Amino acid sequence: MATTSSASHQLVLVAAALVLAGGLFVLPKGIMKPKESKSELSKDAAATANRDGGGMATNGSKTEASSGPVPATATDNNGPNAAAPHTTTSPAQRQELTRLLAEYKAAPNAAAKATVATTLARRYNSVERFDSAGYYLEQVALSKPSAQNWQQAADAYFQAFSFAATDERVKLLGGKARELYAKVLKEQPGNLDAKTNLGMAYMASDNPVQGISYLREVLEADPRNEKALYNMGILAVQSNQYDKAVTRFQDLVKVNPKNVNGQFYLGVTLARTGAKEEAKKAFLTAKSLSNDPSLAASVEEEIAKLK
Repeated sequence: MATTSSASHQLVLVAAALVLAGGLFVLPKGIMKPKESKSELSKDAAATANRDGGGMATNGSKTEASSGPVPATATDNNGPNAAAPHTTTSPAQRQELTRLLAEYKAAPNAAAKATVATTLARRYNSVERFDSAGYYLEQVALSKPSAQNWQQAADAYFQAFSFAATDERVKLLGGKARELYAKVLKEQPGNLDAKTNLGMAYMASDNPVQGISYLREVLEADPRNEKALYNMGILAVQSNQYDKAVTRFQDLVKVNPKNVNGQFYLGVTLARTGAKEEAKKAFLTAKSLSNDPSLAASVEEEIAKLK
């Protein structure tokens, strides 16, 4: 289990056609209590999972206005700026962002801009402004097109998308991630990581079936792909297909017995299908793999329900 600044966040399940996405395999996460309803999940997402913090318009030329250093870091007597309550930065970090933005605007040519943009992206990433990081990484990719550069930009937008707190932000950032992952796959059709993330980004679109298709393609190419197995399991849970979810999580923990979330959700789904002893074993395995107290508490709560 990741022990980052977001480790206390609850794991938010993926809705059938709308990813509020704290449950994506690639991101730091806590454990969501399975009893929560979809509406409660949405409320939890709005309250705890907003890490990108930008305004409604976060791509293109409006990125700096919606998610630049002042909105992201300014404080008043009530604490961090309301536009980005999750963001905490030092005066030195704010000063550096301001300096780099000025340097980027003044850069004499595309190569110089790309160099500064790379540094800006790193700095925005360090203050959890993933949409802004994505914007500047996209500028690098436009200057130096390559599958690697497109994927770096796509990954940043995907991270922002994964923690977005509103439907509008989910759709906007998911759309940007889809656009950039499509560029990656045009050059690297066999890039399964990009295809998996593209599939999950499609779950927030008007065509979630396409997302499922991409995930199935990944598993056809690599039946042991942990990320795809996990996400397919989560999607099965979300649609109350617990038998299918059990199979996905069983396959996942066969591939990697130390996958904490795989073991926990194997317990959840086994419990839902009435296999109480097997569920207890999976819960205890998950607990043994992590020192996270929130996970331990969730495990004890779920085991208590089995009695």
